[in-house]
Amino acid sequence: MNPRRTWAIARKETLHIRRDPRSLLLAIALPVLLLVLFGYALSLDVTQVPMVVWDQDGSTLSRAFVSRFSGSGYFDVRLGASSYREVERAIEAGEAKAALVIPPAFAQRVPAGRTVPVQLIVDGSDGGTATTILNDAEGLVQGFSSGVALEVARRAGLRTPALPFDPRPRVWYNPELASRNFIVPGLISMIMAIMAALMTSLTVAREWESGTMETLIATPVRPAELVIGKLIPYFVVGLFDVGLTVALGRYVFGVPLRGSLGLLVLTASVFLVGTLSMGLLIGIVTRTQVLASQVAMLGTFLPAFLLSGMVFAIRTMPWPIQLVTYAIPARYFLTISRGIYLKGIGLSDLGAESLFLLVFAGVVLRIAIARLQKKLA
Repeated sequence: MNPRRTWAIARKETLHIRRDPRSLLLAIALPVLLLVLFGYALSLDVTQVPMVVWDQDGSTLSRAFVSRFSGSGYFDVRLGASSYREVERAIEAGEAKAALVIPPAFAQRVPAGRTVPVQLIVDGSDGGTATTILNDAEGLVQGFSSGVALEVARRAGLRTPALPFDPRPRVWYNPELASRNFIVPGLISMIMAIMAALMTSLTVAREWESGTMETLIATPVRPAELVIGKLIPYFVVGLFDVGLTVALGRYVFGVPLRGSLGLLVLTASVFLVGTLSMGLLIGIVTRTQVLASQVAMLGTFLPAFLLSGMVFAIRTMPWPIQLVTYAIPARYFLTISRGIYLKGIGLSDLGAESLFLLVFAGVVLRIAIARLQKKLA
């Protein structure tokens, strides 16, 4: 491979990018748009759940019970009801996602040591949100129930029983349990995959459609020089996008970067080479811009969004789909980016994932060169 010819192809592609400012603007503006859009819109935090309450007791104790929900930050007690029909209407209209029904004589049954049934109705149309609501409500009820039981025992002059367990939970790596802290690192991998594959696939397909590829064939440029020369300027643009998304994640969304920025850039570079090579391969095979853009989106966005573990946990997927995820490079870079961002771990803990990305980049780049060699032949 001749470095001069490779650099000439890279310079030609750079001039083409400079002469087409719309493509360059798209390459810079689209990552920002995607990061802001998904960063603000895609949230898995379940807080301030609208709740309707039917308090049939109206006692001080029942109001204290309701205040446990309203003051938790998980529920927003915004409506009151006086019948089951009003509760049903509020949930059907979407005004409430949960309902709390307190029976009559709530305060009288507690001092007598009797179990008081309290009904919680949850809108199960969204299974994930409903599960979270049930878990949050169960924790609030257990905490309130333990406090009331101890107070009743104290007033009765009984010896307050010691609780057998004293749980003191501590959350590592993401103490606030904020979804943005693990969504933003995942968005970096998704944005890189989309942009890299889309840019390079379109540029190669454009060469075939405009007929300039035949001109390049008549030159002494070899397939490897052509592929690597086209890859270099888009690699630089991709690195700029990486820096831009990291800066936005830190200063706009407040996501901490606890690990090494250098390691993140290094692994991102390897992942970038692989996705750029995939885009070149798509452009070489399809040879039309319309088909290239469709295949690039289908081969990068959907796997990166659905099968990388960014939104849906891989362990909850059916086992045939779990096997498919092992072939998705975004899965491995997602593990790397989250490990560096949230845990601050290094290459010793991320060696297997980094090795896969390195092998993936080398294999796809080699296939792209071989396919171009076949096309030229």
